Amino acid sequence: MKNFATILLLGAMCRAGSAQAAAPADGSRMSERAKTMTRQMAEKMPLSEGQYIKVRQLNLRLLTETAELRKQFGADATALDEALANMQMRYEWDLATILRPRQMALYDQTKLSMTAVNLQ
Repeated sequence: MKNFATILLLGAMCRAGSAQAAAPADGSRMSERAKTMTRQMAEKMPLSEGQYIKVRQLNLRLLTETAELRKQFGADATALDEALANMQMRYEWDLATILRPRQMALYDQTKLSMTAVNLQ
């Protein structure tokens, strides 16, 4: 009985350790995806260093919120679509506060090729 409890405890510790190890990898992967999105945007429209940093943070927030919404509304496609549309609207609103009007016009022209879904 004591051995069974020890094995069960070790299994739980391994599972907790692997879950903690997976979290930074997911965060790192999202960070890389945000960097890639921002780099693609910078290729399409010149960004100042300050704009680059703000847009990268905004892209990271977009990816993080997208993942959270997919977890939260995964079973309800209608609610997920509505939540993603609201998030996209907030993203573009925030992006418009960072970019100049000409840059925003360039973004509007090319946003279909720069979506987070197309970066997989």
